[in-house]
Amino acid sequence: MPESICKYESRPTNHEPREYCGLFGISGHRQASWLTYLGLFAQQHRGQEACGIAVNNKGVLSLHKEMGLVNDVFNEKILSTLKGDMALGHVRYSTTGSSILKNSQPLLIDYAKGSICVAHNGNLVNSLEARQHLERSGSIFQTTTDSEIIIHLMAKARSKDLKESLLYALKRIRGAYSLLMMDNSCLIGVRDPWGFRPLCLGKLGDAWCLASETCAFDLVGAKFIRDIDPGEIVFINNEGLKSLRPKELQTKRYAHCTFEHVYFARPDSRVFGETVHLVRQKLGERLAKEHPVKADFVVPVPDSGFSAAMGYSKGSGIPLEMGIIRNHYVGRTFIQPAQDSRELGIKVKFNLLKDVLRGKKVIIVDDSIVRGNTSRIRVRNLRRVGVKEVHLRISCPPHRYPCFYGIDFHKASELIANRYESIEKIRQFLGVDSLGYLSLEGMLSCLKHPVSHYCTACWSGRYQVKPEKKHGKFSLEARGLGYLRPNHGPLANCCGQGGRK
Repeated sequence: MPESICKYESRPTNHEPREYCGLFGISGHRQASWLTYLGLFAQQHRGQEACGIAVNNKGVLSLHKEMGLVNDVFNEKILSTLKGDMALGHVRYSTTGSSILKNSQPLLIDYAKGSICVAHNGNLVNSLEARQHLERSGSIFQTTTDSEIIIHLMAKARSKDLKESLLYALKRIRGAYSLLMMDNSCLIGVRDPWGFRPLCLGKLGDAWCLASETCAFDLVGAKFIRDIDPGEIVFINNEGLKSLRPKELQTKRYAHCTFEHVYFARPDSRVFGETVHLVRQKLGERLAKEHPVKADFVVPVPDSGFSAAMGYSKGSGIPLEMGIIRNHYVGRTFIQPAQDSRELGIKVKFNLLKDVLRGKKVIIVDDSIVRGNTSRIRVRNLRRVGVKEVHLRISCPPHRYPCFYGIDFHKASELIANRYESIEKIRQFLGVDSLGYLSLEGMLSCLKHPVSHYCTACWSGRYQVKPEKKHGKFSLEARGLGYLRPNHGPLANCCGQGGRK
């Protein structure tokens, strides 16, 4: 789709948490582009705005990307033109930069050191500072994504060696990043020192695979080998796989995103060493212990609320019932009238089983409440069909603080738990008979790793990697912000690996 007529909005119009991005790469397989297509298809839930696939055909890189879903952008004819035994792909939801074609990924750049391709999942929290420094030194940017900064830093490195250039760049960025990169001879996987985002390694015959989630391996028939460790870089070429763990990228503290378990990842994926479905069940069981209530049955909000609802039902002994049906064929381009568009959009997406719900006391289990508008409308619709009592249970703590690591809510004022000082005020706003959130302690008790290995910033306000003061989704598109002062110091000082104490 030409960029000039792209109908995707640059700013989201709904009020749900927005997905990150999804990555898939493979090296050493003659059907690399086709398998990458399948790997992206399996991870479509991680981004629905744009997608792209880059291939390496005997040292020559080529790329196809467009706005839209994987199945809309790629077909057999296009995939047949993407020849080569090495490929990487990306599905995007924009968390930095507008949703336009030029910001879609992978990014493919030709520069003095050759050709390089990059696909990024996450957010750099020092992107504005780093970009301003690079622009002052002569860099010309083609996009408004933070991902492009990595390529420019690699180009600035004095060394012509790929490893040294990459390490130069990684030392000068901070934040959340799982990266797939490809040059004329090598596929590269990178995970940030804190391990914010998942990245896993698989094997398909003699071919190596990299993906954001293991569900991609299941679809292509690959075997899951292990997670890429925080601060690890893997290089894959014709000679096999080599792992590098630079001391500059090592830290004793991690920051695994707990929201992957709560909401983002597919339930059939294994993330941070645990099957997502089983974790969500445990969250629901713990929620039932913390917030019991008498009711006729438990109703999940599809789809991400199913596993937690199963756990709540198991923990409470209250039967599980289908009360809300989701329409999976509603696209982002659904045409809505100007008035009451938000409520109509929810009705199109979700329908209620009136004969099941009428006259009943129900426990509605959802994964999260971010802004609250969707939940409020859903409760209103439940009342309209004759539900006697609505008890809302949430399988994570209240979101009180913005996320700067890849979730699209950057302002505290957008969050209902920040706007209202008490759970009772939120309950009144939503119009439910009772409201219960899972406690932070309860959530962390359901996870495998030590508490210190998880990022809880959106719930606790404790940021392990502090963002810039002006950091936001559209900060790289703003004008009149000024450049770094000449006496500010070198980039290595102003955006090095800080913020880990």
